[in-house]
Amino acid sequence: MGAWDIGHFDNDTAADFSGDLDDAPPDKRAELVRDALTAVVGTTAYLDSDEAVVAVAAAALVAAQCPGGEPVTTVYGPDEPLPELPVELRGLAVQALDRVMAEPSELVELWSESGHGAPWAEGVGRLRAVLAETVG
Repeated sequence: MGAWDIGHFDNDTAADFSGDLDDAPPDKRAELVRDALTAVVGTTAYLDSDEAVVAVAAAALVAAQCPGGEPVTTVYGPDEPLPELPVELRGLAVQALDRVMAEPSELVELWSESGHGAPWAEGVGRLRAVLAETVG
């Protein structure tokens, strides 16, 4: 995993996802976010870290549009504005984060081995809390 910090976009794969969002037509950006989340939801097999980091980045973008959500201000996030994302993506993002944090997950393993697993998991937990508060 080419990560340089514990932020949701502080790795090569999430930064590439941001570039994909920027390159997509504005009316397709929400679909890319949905695709990133659905790629991990319901997966019971070993979850690859690349899919997981993209799901976490997508969840961060959804959470940023929630009350109490933190804006994505990192230079590694999308440069182009996202449309207002559908509200139903909030529940999907919660499910995606739950899957990312559940075994078997390569991303959880990699962060645990790095010695920075606790602060990374806390960041994911904050995202989940913001999202969960808005899901009915």
